[in-house]
Amino acid sequence: MKLYPINTGNLKLDGGAMFGVVPKVIWGKTYPSDENNLCNWSMRCLLIVEGDRKILIDCGIGDKQTEKFFSNYHLNGDDTLEKSLAVHGFAPDDITDVILTHLHFDHAGGAVRWNADRTGYDVTFKNAIYWTSRQQWEWGTNPNNREKASFLKENIHPIKEKGRLELIDGDTELFPNVSVRIFNGHTDGQVIPFILYKGKTIVYMADLLPSAAHIPLPWVMSYDTRPLITLKEKEAFMAEAAQNGYVLFFEHDLYRECCTVEIAEKGIKMKESFALEMV
Repeated sequence: MKLYPINTGNLKLDGGAMFGVVPKVIWGKTYPSDENNLCNWSMRCLLIVEGDRKILIDCGIGDKQTEKFFSNYHLNGDDTLEKSLAVHGFAPDDITDVILTHLHFDHAGGAVRWNADRTGYDVTFKNAIYWTSRQQWEWGTNPNNREKASFLKENIHPIKEKGRLELIDGDTELFPNVSVRIFNGHTDGQVIPFILYKGKTIVYMADLLPSAAHIPLPWVMSYDTRPLITLKEKEAFMAEAAQNGYVLFFEHDLYRECCTVEIAEKGIKMKESFALEMV
């Protein structure tokens, strides 16, 4: 097995929204923001190559929304999904499977692209099966008013219309050495992949833990639909991660790609941070 970080660019989001009830005087010491209180976040996907399978976890924001939409998120950086795949010798048509942790636009936008004459949509990965949880699919295709702006129909519906959708009904081994678990605090049915790699467990954190700055248990995003459930999920997961030496791979942390955690006197804390290539 080989693992490749796939950087798809960065976006800026309000620090208050990203850190919830934690005051800026505290989170600002850990994660920087600009004069408008905006923090810069990566959209870092992960490619798993195992035999003939090439499994992509999440796929960034894509490029088919309007300029006005993108301007709200101050996209920056030179990376794109296609460029980052090409760096490692791959193209979208090589991908056999796409795991969508959830269907928010910054995770699933790259799943679908304009067709050749921009009259409709095609799946970006025409040879791939797209996997997400049944709970998240039902949640995202019938969105509540709070999350509605994050679930864009053009990112979601074409996957099923093109016959590329498979739904996951619970915690399971999806492929050899790749299992998934379901978490419900951020959004219903978020899929978190666990990958056995070089004798370690790599966990793709998605929005269960957007960054290393979110390791303290109360540091929960305002975007989470059920923050108290997130709190319980984090508490159980972080204890497990510390006990078993999991490597946490961050989708959104601009400054840290991976880290491990440990139990300290005041709770869970980061043990060390490093690039995935160091595993």
